[in-house]
Amino acid sequence: QVQLVESGGGLVQPGGSLRLSCAASGFTFSNYRMSWYRQAPGKERELVAGITSAGSSTNYADSVKGRFTISRDNAKNTVYLQMNSLKPEDTAVYYCNSVLSSLVYWGQGTQVTVSS
Repeated sequence: QVQLVESGGGLVQPGGSLRLSCAASGFTFSNYRMSWYRQAPGKERELVAGITSAGSSTNYADSVKGRFTISRDNAKNTVYLQMNSLKPEDTAVYYCNSVLSSLVYWGQGTQVTVSS
């Protein structure tokens, strides 16, 4: 079955960096667009970044442009989110996402906390 497993979250000081990973299995990873979402306490889940199946095109939320970079390694069935210049407002649970034949799949999420 489809599985998305995130890792790499943690506690980081403002201005710091983290790299999130999402390992995918159960489907032909290289055929599908992948996305990262996040959800802060009391807020709706929001799109952070997306990447096309071959990695040739990406998109970002305005709030993370210039600080975050999404990438993928189709040989490893993994999508990454490099997060630099982190701010307290980036604190959230980060989720990996894929839509396969109109079915939406989510990972379990990884907590990112930005605090001094």
